[in-house]
Amino acid sequence: MTAPVDPMKGFRGVAAGTLVLEAIVVALSLLVVAKLNGGLATAAGIVVGVVAVVLVVLCAFLRRPWSIPVIAVAQVALIGCVFTAPAVGVIGVFFALIWGFLLWLRRDVARRMAAGRLPSQQQQAAREPGA
Repeated sequence: MTAPVDPMKGFRGVAAGTLVLEAIVVALSLLVVAKLNGGLATAAGIVVGVVAVVLVVLCAFLRRPWSIPVIAVAQVALIGCVFTAPAVGVIGVFFALIWGFLLWLRRDVARRMAAGRLPSQQQQAAREPGA
């Protein structure tokens, strides 16, 4: 008998990919901060650099239950940069919308999993003897 498929493992993969893409975009925004906001040694440059590093490091901790709240804090930090570096704030809003959609999808999968309506659960029920 094969082990049941864990749909949340797929979500962790999508979340890791999103974090890496977001880290790349945030790191590239350091060029904008350096040009338009007084350099990388300013508060905006330091905050953006720290958030980029945190996003990459969070990929290793996606199994932990506290990873999603930390990602939310990183999004709030990026959105808060709108006062010092408006371009970075726009990036924060864009990725906050993406994370909102991903969390909505995760909730939907968890609800379907609890009800036993996932396709992988249907296939497993059909293979069990006496079903």
